[in-house]
Amino acid sequence: MSLRVGIAGATGVVGETALSILAQRGFPVGELRLFSSARSAGRRVTWQDTEVVVEELSDPRLRDLDLVLSCVGSDTAREWVPRMVAAGAVVVDNSSAFRQDPGVPLVIPEINPEAAGTHAGIVANPNCTTATVCMAVAPIHASARIAAMTTTSYQSVSGTGREAMEELLDQVRKAVDQVPALRGEEPLDVGEPHVYPHPLAFNLFPHCESFPDGGDTSTEEQKMVFETQKILGSQDLRVHATSVRVPVLVGHSVSVSVSLDRELPPDEARRAISGFPGVRVLDRPGEAVYPTPLQSAGIDEVLVGRIRRNPAVPNGLSLFACGDNLRKGAALNAVQIAELLFGIGTGG
Repeated sequence: MSLRVGIAGATGVVGETALSILAQRGFPVGELRLFSSARSAGRRVTWQDTEVVVEELSDPRLRDLDLVLSCVGSDTAREWVPRMVAAGAVVVDNSSAFRQDPGVPLVIPEINPEAAGTHAGIVANPNCTTATVCMAVAPIHASARIAAMTTTSYQSVSGTGREAMEELLDQVRKAVDQVPALRGEEPLDVGEPHVYPHPLAFNLFPHCESFPDGGDTSTEEQKMVFETQKILGSQDLRVHATSVRVPVLVGHSVSVSVSLDRELPPDEARRAISGFPGVRVLDRPGEAVYPTPLQSAGIDEVLVGRIRRNPAVPNGLSLFACGDNLRKGAALNAVQIAELLFGIGTGG
C-alpha cells in the first residue's frame, strides 16, 4: 500500500510531530505534501532522504490526496477540512471544529475504534487533555461504570504552540536571577506576556483558553466534559473539570477522581489499567515512583499512578496521569486513527 498524504499546519509543533511519527511508525507514504500559512510557505522540510517544499493551502494541491492530517486551528479547519474532503481525501482533524458534530466520530483507537467506521470523510481527534484522561479511565469504566468524574489538569505550554514555549523559556531566563522578586520582596521583571494573561515562569494560573460570554467555565474545561462523554459512550456521565496552565514545556498532567457504580479495589483498578494498551502504571509512591510530565514527554504511553480510594465520593477512586500532549494528545493519536482507517499495522 502506498498513500498520498498531506499535512496541513506542517510547520507547527503538532504538524512537525505528526511528520516525525509517520516516519517512526513506517506509515506507507508514497507522496507527501506539506501545507502551512503563507508566512511559512516555501520552507524546506527534510522527509527521509528528500526535501519537501512547504506550500500554502490551495484547492488544486489538495486533489488526489488519500489522507490529510489537519493540524491547523479550528477556524482554519472549518474552512478547509470540508474542501479537503470534497477533493477526495479522508481527513483526521486535530482541532475542536468538528468534535461536537454528531455526524463526525471522535476517536481514540484503543477505546472506540468502531466509531471510525461511521465517518463521512472526517474523523476528529480529541483534545490533548481529554486523550490522557480517557486512556487512564477507560479500563476503569469497563470494569465499574463511572457515574461522575472530577479532573484538574496541569497543562504544558506546548499545547498553545511554539510561541508559548519561547515565551516561557524567555521568562525563565530572566526570572532565574531575580530571587528576591520570586519571593515577593520586589516586583518581578520578565517583560510583558503576550501569549498568556500572566507571566508563567515559576508560576501557574487556572486559565486555559477562554471564558466565553463572561462565564465561569473555560472552553478547555467544556471540551473535557463533552469529549469524555462522547468517547466513552456515556452521555449521562457527570464531569467537572478545572484546567491549570503550568510552566512545563511538554506533557500534560491530570488529577482524576471518579465515582463508580460499584466498589472497585485499587489493586483491581491497577490490574485493569496495566492490561490496557497504550498505558503504563507507575504506582509505588513510597519509592517516588509515579507519573511526571518529564517522564511522559517523547513517549507514546500514558503514565498512570497514585491509584487509591477516594472516600469523599461513593465508590470513589483517584489517580494521577501524565501524557505527551503532542504525541498521544495529538499527532500520535491522529496517525493511529489513519492506520485504523486504512487497515495499516503499527510500525512501532
